[in-house]
Amino acid sequence: MNTIALDPNATTLVNVLTCDPANQSALLDLLRQNTDEVITTLDGWRSTSFVAAQDGARVTIISQWRDAAAVGAMQSDPRMQAYFPRIAALASFDSVMGAVAYARQA
Repeated sequence: MNTIALDPNATTLVNVLTCDPANQSALLDLLRQNTDEVITTLDGWRSTSFVAAQDGARVTIISQWRDAAAVGAMQSDPRMQAYFPRIAALASFDSVMGAVAYARQA
């Protein structure tokens, strides 16, 4: 299991993707493929977790990066950009980038 770390120096990117419940499974498959083939190979990547809404209407991606520059490099990577239209065909999304302000684990 990935850990969402409380590291004030890390940059956390949260994407909330809204989809038709019929598309959630295909969206998750595409996101896994993208993560395994592209995201994990990029400099500055630390972790990625998906949260699939039980109603099928949303997927939340929580990823941590070394810094905001690493996020920018990911977003402009040609391999990543090739995925954007495929993701957009299945879901709309909103993003927020910042630092984890609180985390607690058992």
